[in-house]
Amino acid sequence: MYLEIVTPDQKVFEGEVVSVSFPGTDGSFQVLNHHAPLLSTLKRGTIVYKDARNEFKVVVDGGVVEVLNNKVVVLAESIIEED
Repeated sequence: MYLEIVTPDQKVFEGEVVSVSFPGTDGSFQVLNHHAPLLSTLKRGTIVYKDARNEFKVVVDGGVVEVLNNKVVVLAESIIEED
């Protein structure tokens, strides 16, 4: 699936991933390939995404995530830190 993470200032990540986990305001959740359509708000926390070989983490200060047709778009308020 395709993941895009953006803030008002920059594009943080864009590319293919196998899974991504989010700090949802109603609890953490994970998205895999062929996930049902979803729209959720995010609280401050860590987004963890995995490609075929590695795991990456980005700490966001809230935002919104949309999942539709194997594309995941994250509109983050800001990035706190990147690993």
